[in-house]
Amino acid sequence: MPKDNFQSSSDSLISPAQICFAVTPDDAQDLAMVTKAIYIGLGGDVTLRSVDNTDDVTFANVPTGAILDVRVSAVRATGTTASNIVGLA
Repeated sequence: MPKDNFQSSSDSLISPAQICFAVTPDDAQDLAMVTKAIYIGLGGDVTLRSVDNTDDVTFANVPTGAILDVRVSAVRATGTTASNIVGLA
C-alpha cells in the first residue's frame, strides 16, 4: 500500500475526490452516492438531477474531458448522449 501523506486530512467539497466510480445513466435509479463532480469521458448532452433539486436539468453539448462541478444524485438515460461518465466523490 502506498504512503498517503493526506490520510489524516478531512474531506470537504473543495478537496480532491477520494472515490471515483463509473456512472451508468438510469431513468429510475439514483447514484449509489452523491458526487462532488462528474467527469465526461465522451462529450454530448448530460441530463442529471443535482442533490437539492426535484427536477432534472440537461447540460447541452458538454465537451469531451469536461468536469462538471455539480453535486449529482442521478444521471438520467433519457436525454444523455455523453458517455464514459465518472462520478467523483
